[in-house]
Amino acid sequence: MFANPSTTEIYSFLKTAKTIAVVGISEREDRASRYVSEYMQRAGYTIYPVNPNLDDWHGLKAYDSVAEVPVTVDIVDVFRRSEFVLPVAENAVEAGAGVLWLQQGIVNDGAAELAAAAGLSVVMDTCIMVAHRSMKLGF
Repeated sequence: MFANPSTTEIYSFLKTAKTIAVVGISEREDRASRYVSEYMQRAGYTIYPVNPNLDDWHGLKAYDSVAEVPVTVDIVDVFRRSEFVLPVAENAVEAGAGVLWLQQGIVNDGAAELAAAAGLSVVMDTCIMVAHRSMKLGF
């Protein structure tokens, strides 16, 4: 059974990360992916939108996959249903990301194991914004 990293490790990820690829980002105001990404952007992170259905997000070029992002991202933040996460994990591994972060309600042990076996840290079923706020890393 997969276990999330310690609070200290999660704090370290959030403290040192600069770039976040947000998979499943949306323009819709009622979507968590939008307001969580806006929050993280205001907190100083560089957001790389990943959604094949968008050309851009808030003026930023949107990418079809993490592998297409022109930099190696620190965190791949996933807003996709659990059953669609394995290909995202494979893509995060291929792209050399540091952390695979599955948002609250998203659980996929196979994806977590694949990413961890490739050397990525994995956080599952946890909102990155809530973690950031609770650790008082705010802006």
